[in-house]
Amino acid sequence: MSEWMSLETPSGRIRAWLAKPHVPPRGALVAVQEIFGVNQHIRAVCSTFAEHGYVAMAPALFDHFEHDVQLDYDPDGVQRGRALVERLGFPRALEDIHAAAAQLQEYGKVGVVGYCWGGTAAYLANTRLSLPAVSYYGARTVPFLDEQLDAPMMFHFGEHDPSIPQADVELHRQRHPEAEIHVYPAGHGFNCDQRGDFHRPSAELALDRTLGLFHRALRPAY
Repeated sequence: MSEWMSLETPSGRIRAWLAKPHVPPRGALVAVQEIFGVNQHIRAVCSTFAEHGYVAMAPALFDHFEHDVQLDYDPDGVQRGRALVERLGFPRALEDIHAAAAQLQEYGKVGVVGYCWGGTAAYLANTRLSLPAVSYYGARTVPFLDEQLDAPMMFHFGEHDPSIPQADVELHRQRHPEAEIHVYPAGHGFNCDQRGDFHRPSAELALDRTLGLFHRALRPAY
């Protein structure tokens, strides 16, 4: 029940990976990639959410520049991925997220979940697009913390993440006391089993909490 599809955005057509559940969907999620593209990990994330009843779509944001970007978790991949997200920018990424969310509305209410760079994009989808969102270890969020949340919000952080000091986590708590903020005994990228910092107990607990937020935020009003 997973396939590549076409997604029309204000900046042109891109691809998106779509995973559907085998049961009537309880809502839909836009899954926002790391700097490494819509790779095996992000596609697996979509499958996991589909297994829990959600239609999940991951827009291939780098398709604006290059087709089928899937980078390795190594220094070369990091360098290239950082260059691509700088070229993309958050405004265009949010246009793509908005386009994906609009297409997913046929399946019910829509939320956003993002990882690493995508975690910050998910936060901005909350403040600027009013979508319920979950951010996994978004290291670029601090400059935007004065923006007001406009939907339920959850943050996941690793206690040993060198890119997100605990002082930055505390800033999230101070600026957004209404958000759910969780810290795990793990490093950066603990949800990804292709990274050295993968920590299964933290990933499983974070998923449980993420599903709880979306269950509350996306369930029908009736």
